[in-house]
Amino acid sequence: MIRAVFLAHTAAPSGAELATLRLLSALRAEGVVDASMLLTADGPLVDRLRTRAIPVTVCPGDFDSRSLTRAGSGPLRLLTGAVALIRLGTRLGTTVRAHGAHVLVAQSTKALLMGAVAARRAGIPLVWQVHDRVSAEYFGSPLAVALRLLGRLTAQGLIANSRSTLHTLSTTGRAAVVAYPGVEAGPDLARAPQRDSSQVRIVMVGRLTPWKGQDVLLRALARMRHRPAAVHLVGGTFFGEQDYRAELERTATELGLPVEFTGHADDPAPYFAQADIAVHCSVLAEPFGQVVVEAMGAGCAVVAAGAGGPTEIIRPELDGLLTPPGDPGALAAALDRLVADPVLRTRLGTAARDRARDFTITATARAVTGLLEQVTARKAVAPR
Repeated sequence: MIRAVFLAHTAAPSGAELATLRLLSALRAEGVVDASMLLTADGPLVDRLRTRAIPVTVCPGDFDSRSLTRAGSGPLRLLTGAVALIRLGTRLGTTVRAHGAHVLVAQSTKALLMGAVAARRAGIPLVWQVHDRVSAEYFGSPLAVALRLLGRLTAQGLIANSRSTLHTLSTTGRAAVVAYPGVEAGPDLARAPQRDSSQVRIVMVGRLTPWKGQDVLLRALARMRHRPAAVHLVGGTFFGEQDYRAELERTATELGLPVEFTGHADDPAPYFAQADIAVHCSVLAEPFGQVVVEAMGAGCAVVAAGAGGPTEIIRPELDGLLTPPGDPGALAAALDRLVADPVLRTRLGTAARDRARDFTITATARAVTGLLEQVTARKAVAPR
């Protein structure tokens, strides 16, 4: 059995961390990989891991977790953060060695640097599981180049959450696989038939942050000829984004839009079950788009931004619609079309449920297992 330690810098339950939680559960259920979690911060994810009987160790670090991946961070801040992560990586290496691990899997760009140090100290290969597109729009050009180089120099394997993400990496000579963040089979919530055009309900799920594009949706709603009866924006704010939520609330009020801000929801499934249409409108290319799959699995008619991961999920006109990112006019036209046509909504929602079954956590676990087997086999036959 392969003993794999997954390393993350945060215990906040955001999209990537929840995807990892599902993956570790599935890996342990498959019985080939003995997966455990190593965190450098305490938080809600720790209890969730323990609830699922996933071994977890917390090794706190003392560094600014945002300094290394914030576009525009100054050289001194980057250097200070890097030194702190290297020091922490040395301590982590001792912990990883004590676990008897065969492979270390870094879960973020921050985890990559300290993981490189930890894996070297423990004498095991490092795999980088990439949840973000390593591109200029996310990190700025200099940092994106540096991260690609770091991954090239330190990681023996790469796990990308989409083909779009994989294309931003240097994979030559490295084991690499696309493992879509699979969803778990939950209760099949009953949903009513698609509503009449005058009663349509729209939902958008995602953190309230400018790049997710909630403001694009509000501007699209203001342009629609067929206004929905209700719109739910489901999502919380992190890292000082409260001003963005306040701006959204002011915009909705000024435009007279029927918008309800629900705040964070641990499980958005009930909102999807009650919605006719689900919207995804990130202004940057989405690395994958878990909420797109979740909405499709609930039988919603889905409109998504046509860049990055969603283009690998949705087959336009068959099981959803795609619109150009950041284009409120195009989004308004797509929503008007759906609101006015319950038959189209029903057809897309039915096909979407079928399509969502292609993105299971079991398939994800098997793809990751294959990559870990490949990397650890290489280590076993490497010359000493």
